[in-house]
Amino acid sequence: MSKIIDARGLSCPQPVLLALNEIKKINKGEIVILVDTDTSKENVSRAATTQGWDVKSIESEGIGYRLTISKG
Repeated sequence: MSKIIDARGLSCPQPVLLALNEIKKINKGEIVILVDTDTSKENVSRAATTQGWDVKSIESEGIGYRLTISKG
């Protein structure tokens, strides 16, 4: 079961901080992050990869994006 983080409506760095908090908590598995700006999409993707996570998919969803990251 994926953990879902809804960071829509939040401006950076909030989406990145929420994603990093979850990354530190679970250490491996799959996390879905919902964001609504290109900047948040890019920043969350970059933060995840610097932590050793893979960005499995980025899907346009309504007004924003659904990022799926995984590790392990």
